[in-house]
Amino acid sequence: MSADTPKPREFTGRHMLFIILAFFGVVIGVNVIMATFARTSWTGLVVENTYVASQQFNQKARNGQAQAALGWTGKLTIAAGEVRYSLRDAAGNPVPVRGVKVLFRHPAYEAEDKTVTLTAASGQIFTARHTPKDGVWIVEIDADAGLAKPYRDVRRVMISRGALQ
Repeated sequence: MSADTPKPREFTGRHMLFIILAFFGVVIGVNVIMATFARTSWTGLVVENTYVASQQFNQKARNGQAQAALGWTGKLTIAAGEVRYSLRDAAGNPVPVRGVKVLFRHPAYEAEDKTVTLTAASGQIFTARHTPKDGVWIVEIDADAGLAKPYRDVRRVMISRGALQ
């Protein structure tokens, strides 16, 4: 009885070439994908110049304290595709406002940012049609209430099913 034993395959230079090409192909492919994701997503830029921003910090803090001393409170509602904002003084009376702009900023993706200008409805309530995508948003509200600078209201909010949570 003679059994044909299979002859072991020989590892050649061609096999090594394919292994090296496959390895570097995977490495280069992953690098290209990661570079593309990095280029098309959030830049990571918070301020243009950190030195200038640090020099302006104390003045911005004083402005915020002066605004807080007014005792005004803003009411923001987002539901049914409508953004509504109103501003009341410390006594609960409506503050006369000339105009309101709202910037919806996505915390990690600048391409989703959107500025919405609200128009006067009734009783110092300002509205606009806008439905932000579900998720976390930083909402920056600038209300022109006749002060030297616009009244600024910044909030981090969660939108779920088109409504403020």
